[in-house]
Amino acid sequence: MARCGASHSAAKVNSFYMRVLGIDCGGAYTGYGVVEMHSLGRLCCLTSGAIVLSPREPLPRRLARIFTQLGEIIARHQPDEVAIEEVFYALNVKSALKLGQVRGVAMLAAASAGLEVAEYSPLTIKSSVVGYGRAEKQQVQHMVTRLLELTQPPEPLDASDALAIAICHLHTAGTLNRQRAKIAARSL
Repeated sequence: MARCGASHSAAKVNSFYMRVLGIDCGGAYTGYGVVEMHSLGRLCCLTSGAIVLSPREPLPRRLARIFTQLGEIIARHQPDEVAIEEVFYALNVKSALKLGQVRGVAMLAAASAGLEVAEYSPLTIKSSVVGYGRAEKQQVQHMVTRLLELTQPPEPLDASDALAIAICHLHTAGTLNRQRAKIAARSL
């Protein structure tokens, strides 16, 4: 993954800048991706991948592995905020409960590092990245590859989903920041 421009602390002082860890929670794979956005809207991927879990391993150990590895990613890349996908309704109650436990561990890892957590619906994430809320995973992966100017599509798909979540949050935060700046300028 490419390293973007200025150092994290220097970029924060000089202009709008944000680094976000996106997390795509799952029982077998938990995708992650760290994306930076600079003042002119340039996006850059610092890292992405997936935490791979064995279904044969006891659930508490799998959850501990997710917590530990997310903590390491947070310590290494120092995101400003974390974004995850909201819970969606699942027909399989057991799967929904496991997903909820993974989401809870991801939120705990972020909160333990003092980070805010934003949640977005799958429809919002896909609309933000692809322009269509019912896009297929491959369409999301294709647009993530283009938006981040990557030479290869992120693998596995859980990693591209995590990057999409981070991009969605960066677009939302950028819009809110511009709105606040306009309001502040009017009040002067």
